[in-house]
Amino acid sequence: MSAHDRYAAGLAALFALLWVALAIEPNHREDWAVENALVLFFVAVLAATYRRFRLSRISYTLIFLFLCLHEIGAHYTYSEVPYDAWFEALTGRSLNALMGWERNHFDRFAHFMYGLLLAYPIRELFLRLVGVRGFWGYFLPLEFTIATSAFYELIEWGAALVFGGELGAAYLGTQGDVWDAQRDMALASLGALVAMLLTAAVNAALRGDFARTIRDSLRVKDPLPLGEEEIARIRRGRRGRS
Repeated sequence: MSAHDRYAAGLAALFALLWVALAIEPNHREDWAVENALVLFFVAVLAATYRRFRLSRISYTLIFLFLCLHEIGAHYTYSEVPYDAWFEALTGRSLNALMGWERNHFDRFAHFMYGLLLAYPIRELFLRLVGVRGFWGYFLPLEFTIATSAFYELIEWGAALVFGGELGAAYLGTQGDVWDAQRDMALASLGALVAMLLTAAVNAALRGDFARTIRDSLRVKDPLPLGEEEIARIRRGRRGRS
C-alpha cells in the first residue's frame, strides 16, 4: 500500500469512527437521516472512483474536514449546535454576546467552510478532468461552488415542502430569517473566493509563468463565431461528405 493509499484509508477510518459516534442519539433522528443521505452518496462516489481517479491528499483532507463539520451539524441539527456553550465552557464568556449575535450561526459558518474547503478539490477536478488553465482554473471552481450552493438551497426548499412540519423546519433551519438562503449562498461564495485567492497567491509565488498562463487563458482560441455560423458550417460539411 502506497503512502497515498494509507493516508486516504486513515482519513476514511477516522471519518467512519466520527460518523458512528455522531449517529448515536442525534437530536432529531429524521433530520439526521435526511442530512446524511447526500453524505453517504458522496462518500460512495469517492470510494468507487478512488482507483481510477485519485485526488490529492490536500483535497481529501479538505473534504474530510468539511464532512466532519457537516456531521456535527447533522447530529445536533445546524440551528441547534451548542457552539456558544462550548465557547463559554472554555473561556467563561458567550461568543454570541461578544459578537452581538441573536441566532445560532453554525449554519452560516458551515456554508462559509463549504466554499473555503471544497473549492480547491473542485479546482482539481476542473484542472484534471476538463483541462482548464490559467484564469479559468480559479474562476470556474468559484462559479461551480456558487451554483452547487444555490442548488442545495433548492434541495432544502423542496425537502421542507415534502416533509413539512417540524422535520421540514429543522432541515431548512432558517431561524426566522427570510434572507437565510441568500446569506448562506453569499458566505459559500466568499469562502470559495478566499480559497481561490489563496491558491492563486501560492501559485504566483511558486510558478514563474503564472502571469503568462493567466494572459494565455484569456486569449481568443477560435476566431470563428459559433451559433448559426457553426450550424451552417456543419451543414456544409455534411453536404460535402454526401
